[in-house]
Amino acid sequence: MNEDHAMSPDAVSDAAVIRRYRRALIPMIAAALPLTLAGWLALYWLPPPLAGTENPGSRLLYALGWSCVAILLAFVTGIEAVAHRRLFSRAIDPLAGAESAATKVDLRYLQHTLEQLVVFLPGLFGLAYYCNGPRSVHAVTATAILWVIGRCAFWIGYHRGSDWRGLGAPGMLLSMLVLLYVVFRFGYDWAGLIGGLAPIALFLVIEARLFHLARRDGAKH
Repeated sequence: MNEDHAMSPDAVSDAAVIRRYRRALIPMIAAALPLTLAGWLALYWLPPPLAGTENPGSRLLYALGWSCVAILLAFVTGIEAVAHRRLFSRAIDPLAGAESAATKVDLRYLQHTLEQLVVFLPGLFGLAYYCNGPRSVHAVTATAILWVIGRCAFWIGYHRGSDWRGLGAPGMLLSMLVLLYVVFRFGYDWAGLIGGLAPIALFLVIEARLFHLARRDGAKH
């Protein structure tokens, strides 16, 4: 084999680590995905229709309530966890660089949840606006509850081991699917079928390109 194309020992070691990590991460995602789907369908179909949510304004207020619940349980709890750990450790001085491994996990969870809220919240409000029918608000309820559960699974799993955070991946997928639905409905109302499909198609093209670049750059290292 040409030496220019031979992999260094470090590269071989890194590739082995990545493969092992994938083998651990993917089963976590695969196990949580059907549970998330079953939970969403149960929360949508089992409760009786909720009266008083027939117009878009009332549904948006309903989504606002659930967004507050989600932020309280999935984000404010992360803030409190970091604050409590700092209060009883040398990390009480944020500039000391004395954060424990558990504190670092909580900080990573907090940052990741903040990023996910940017995807989750507009999708939830859009879902409340565009969904109609006697069970429309159940879609909002199911999405919010499963998103919070997904965040909790991500957080608890992360403390067990970084590969266990895959248990929360279906919650992230759910919020992305809701966002795509809202984008399609908005585009459809604006410019028909083409208007609905165009932004989604553009997103998929960008996603494919990003995946290709990441895979190419990973192969180089």
